[in-house]
Amino acid sequence: MSTAGGLVPPGPPRRAAPGILRKLRADRLGLMSEAVREYGDAVRVAIGPKKLYIFNHPDHAKHVLADNAANYHKGIGYTEAKRALGDGLLTSEGALWKEQRRTIQPVFQHKRIAGRAGVIVDEALGLVGRLRAHQGGGVVDVLSEVTALTLGVLGNTLLDSDLGAFESIGHSFEAVQDQAMFEMETLGLVPRWLPLKGQRAFRSARADLERIVEILVAQRKANPISSGDDVLTRLIASTSKESDKRVADRRMRDELVTLLLAGHETTASTVGWTLDLVSRHPEVRERLHEEAVAVYGDRRPVYEDLVRLRYTNMVLQETMRLRPPVWILPRRAIADDEVGGYHVPAGTDVLICPYTLHRHPRYWADPDRFDPERFDPDTPSDRPRYAHIPFGAGPRFCVGNHLGMMEATFIISTLMRDLRLEREPGFDVTPEPMMSLRLGGGLPMTVHTWTGTRRAAA
Repeated sequence: MSTAGGLVPPGPPRRAAPGILRKLRADRLGLMSEAVREYGDAVRVAIGPKKLYIFNHPDHAKHVLADNAANYHKGIGYTEAKRALGDGLLTSEGALWKEQRRTIQPVFQHKRIAGRAGVIVDEALGLVGRLRAHQGGGVVDVLSEVTALTLGVLGNTLLDSDLGAFESIGHSFEAVQDQAMFEMETLGLVPRWLPLKGQRAFRSARADLERIVEILVAQRKANPISSGDDVLTRLIASTSKESDKRVADRRMRDELVTLLLAGHETTASTVGWTLDLVSRHPEVRERLHEEAVAVYGDRRPVYEDLVRLRYTNMVLQETMRLRPPVWILPRRAIADDEVGGYHVPAGTDVLICPYTLHRHPRYWADPDRFDPERFDPDTPSDRPRYAHIPFGAGPRFCVGNHLGMMEATFIISTLMRDLRLEREPGFDVTPEPMMSLRLGGGLPMTVHTWTGTRRAAA
């Protein structure tokens, strides 16, 4: 189909809008998968006056996310989520986003993150110890343990603060995220003053997170760190430039809440999905175990070991292909554009979906199969760079990708070296596409040690 302005992507008829809205709430992954399967790499979805363009080709992703990124601001979902998350790094735009990125970026420099490897190893070994205590004692939700670990790592590596003292923080993050997704599903049309259960939980959670931020800031001001290279110190310096204290306080809250929520949840999801997929493929689990034993032996892991954990990295990359932590990248066109020969009018909501892009049959043979060998660095591949974008791409490429990968690698390798984790029989994890691609229902597993020819836990 074409118009005076150029080609228009194919898509479902307008009468399908009610069913699409229902599916947007009940099965977002199914909605995206069916759309590209039926209509191809470019799909137009009309819901009333709103137009959604789904682009599912590596060249499309490159254009929207990198080549012409200035024309595409954060779109549907993130726009509505501002009501829940405020103007943190995830949702802000323009000069504010650039200032936030400049403030945060130095904290994630490779040298600084490498210097925090010992903190991550401590947490990973602590996790092994806690899980080992459940050996022979029934089922344990490994995901909840991993989530607590990743939150602790963020506190210690980025804030130089112990978040373990705030027992409510996990529940508060959950309520804030639930509200952000509710805003997306309802397109922000439900009044916030309605006495809905979720609205009440959200207001309580925001108040709790504001209290936690105030405590963290007060503690840092009372006990400054000489290096001044942590997020808290840098945010205090950055927000002090605001003439209005209320604006400064709001910025501090928005940026910290967004950083902690996005940072700990994406890594926890990646580790959780890796454990789930590996438990379904014993041969992969055994190879991970053998590599960890060969690299670590019985000693404590160190940063320099990461480059030797090649197969662990391959497994993590394949996990992020099938279960990308950031499953969708919404954008909104500021001005008219052309993507893949299709006209994109100003104001159009554009969706780049790593979940479907990572399953594109043109670039991934047997795309639904879990196969870490796809990422063997010794096997040549002509696959386009933008066929695999688990951390996004372009100027908004995930600032914490190096920390997240280091953390996931240490956690998986130490767990695989010392423990054999088995899925609870009959339990199937349900993908839950929220701010990240979460594991619906947790990850119940039983804990065992390696026996026979395998290494017994020390």
